[in-house]
Amino acid sequence: MYEDRIRCAALRGKITSAAQAALLIHDGMHVGASGFTRAGDAKAVPVALAERARNEGKPLRITLMTGASLGHGVDSLLTDAGVLARRLPFQVDNTLRRAINRGDVMFVDQHLSETVEMLRAGQLGKLDVAIIEAVAITETGGIVPTTSVGNSASFAILADKVIVEINLAQPLAFEGLHDIWIPGRRPHREPLPIVRPGDRVGTTAIGIPPEKIAAIVITDKPDSPSTVLPADEDTARIAGHLIEFLQHEVSHGRMPSPLPPLQAGIGTIANAVLAGFVESPFEPFTIYSEVLQDSTFDLMDAGKVTFASGASITLSEKRQAQVFGELARYRDRLVLRPQEVSNHPEVIRRLGLIALNTALEFDIYGNVNSTHVGGTHMMNGIGGSGDFARNASCAIFATKSIAKDGAISSVVPMVPHVDHNEHDVDIVVTEIGLADLRGLAPRERASLIIDKCVHPLYRDLLRDYYRDALRFGGQTPHVLREAFAWHARFQETGSMLPGQKVTA
Repeated sequence: MYEDRIRCAALRGKITSAAQAALLIHDGMHVGASGFTRAGDAKAVPVALAERARNEGKPLRITLMTGASLGHGVDSLLTDAGVLARRLPFQVDNTLRRAINRGDVMFVDQHLSETVEMLRAGQLGKLDVAIIEAVAITETGGIVPTTSVGNSASFAILADKVIVEINLAQPLAFEGLHDIWIPGRRPHREPLPIVRPGDRVGTTAIGIPPEKIAAIVITDKPDSPSTVLPADEDTARIAGHLIEFLQHEVSHGRMPSPLPPLQAGIGTIANAVLAGFVESPFEPFTIYSEVLQDSTFDLMDAGKVTFASGASITLSEKRQAQVFGELARYRDRLVLRPQEVSNHPEVIRRLGLIALNTALEFDIYGNVNSTHVGGTHMMNGIGGSGDFARNASCAIFATKSIAKDGAISSVVPMVPHVDHNEHDVDIVVTEIGLADLRGLAPRERASLIIDKCVHPLYRDLLRDYYRDALRFGGQTPHVLREAFAWHARFQETGSMLPGQKVTA
């Protein structure tokens, strides 16, 4: 059975049901599962595990590590079944988010390049089981991933046992698209030999001893489609500001032409802004990123992007069907890598990336909060934005200037949670305008951000705050008793604007 998918004949006897495979997972275990932003995630065994936990009536709680977020409501199923004791390093599920913010699930929010580094060093405990989605198993037992690599390679290498989900819905044409390179152990580690986005330095399959594969489950389910929304007037304006800025940088010799490789974070704003480059004068250019979204293939089809390197491919339903059905058109211009390579500081700095990521909010000095609503409630996680921002040649953070119909300003006096401090942020941009913070002292940053990026609803309020802060002096002036007043007002009234009362 499945000779084209399971080419190691000795492993065909390991084919079993998801329910039987899930019996390999016990209470208290550390489990690593494939999946990066809904792509290439294990789709059957985690669901069977949740069903078993509901039916057994005894404790079955695990630490679950992934590459990033999962699809098909898996995090929600595991949460409702009480399976998740600890989760890392990223998630986007509403049910899990509520459990995290209640304190029912311990969530470890990590830079995506660091999870397997810590696991490899023994800092996160021993990995008991890995569940990896694949298109095939090679003659020697190598695992060929599907639409993501993420942390799958290191999970398979480090785990005591491996469960492979062979997904018949993922085309065999994915074989050969991956570049699996695993760094050596510290402190005698060799340099990472990538000097161009298109360099291939590893293997096309995850090499492990075949005897580590304890079970093989056959599935036939596509990835969950991306929930990214199409571009709107505001995101088009953000894209326009960025394109104008980059043209200015090139014309003054501060950036090369063609542009350095681009990185764009996941989400509606980043995808829409990158899609805006279809109409830009920049060509050709390359992408070195984590997630290859719809915009990546829009740019390829427009002749703008010549090569794209990522850790996963996450697409809308229509685009997924088209791209996966025509992989031959794109495969010579694509590579999928482990996320510890796609997000590796050494490569990011060497390539001089332009990094575009999304902020929940930023303050008048350029500190960015990308994770915690109101400074306390986890949204999704830092993801890879910190990996790129700290090491890129130009770190850009974008957001719309207001949210909830103006009840929230995305530019505030002081962010109540800092993910990217002012030292790692070069550019902030909203639909209102763009502020170039490079080489500016805090007082210069504040004036520029208020003038360029703040919505008119809040601009005078921020000017008043900053004027009052100047009376107290300091390198970074603040009125400490007022610094979080906007967030407190929103918590109490439903609006950051004074004199407003928003009813549910």
